[in-house]
Order: sequence, then structure tokens, then C-alpha cells
Amino acid sequence: MGKVRHSRFDCTPGCSVEAAIALIDGKWKSVVMFHLMDGTLRFNEIRRKIPGVTQRMLTNQLRELEEDGLVVRKVYAQVPPKVEYSLSALGVSMGPVLLALRNWGDANIGRFGKPHVATSTADEVETPPEVA
Repeated sequence: MGKVRHSRFDCTPGCSVEAAIALIDGKWKSVVMFHLMDGTLRFNEIRRKIPGVTQRMLTNQLRELEEDGLVVRKVYAQVPPKVEYSLSALGVSMGPVLLALRNWGDANIGRFGKPHVATSTADEVETPPEVA
């Protein structure tokens, strides 16, 4: 049995943030959704794009995303079975949030022990000074 999700949101000032985060709170969910922003992918295509995820974990994350209405799973009746995953309309609406997270991560990745590789000087975001 999986975790209890979306148990209650009491509409305190942060409840809408809590609700949004609850939908993408798995280790790989937002990464999967980010890759699906480029279009429909099969299971093994997703797995190749995310080399650190296990088959079991990816299966569980995709099931939860489908259950929450963020991902659509399409099964083709053929042998061998063909299954494709794509973002639902609700999942597509998370696109700007995922892009904002990526941009923030690109701008701040150096703070977390990994070197930042600049992709373009035109789109660079100014990083605030270190806080002591």
C-alpha cells in the first residue's frame, strides 16, 4: 500500500502550495514530467533519460502521476505490448512551474556542490551574493 496522499488541505495560507507540492513530491516525478514536456515517451525512453531511477521506482512514480491526473498512459493492444506516456492537460499546466524550477536550479546549482555549466550568456540569471 502506498502513502496516504492529499489527506486534507485546511486552507491555511500555504495550503495551495502544499497541494501543488503534494502532486509532485516524489523523487523523480518532476523530472519525469520535465522530460514529458518534450512529447510522448515510452517507458524505456523515460528510463534512458533518467539513468539514476530504478524500474520499480519509475513504475511507481508513473502510476502516481497517472492516478493524480498529471500523466496519461496509453496502452496499445499489440504483441509485445506498447505503452506510451504523455502529459495530461493538467500536467501541461505545470510546465511553467517546472521551467521555473529548472531556471532556479541552473542559477543556483553551484551552491550545492556541483559546478554550474553556463549554456548561454544571454539568458543568465544574476545570482544573489552568498549569505553568511
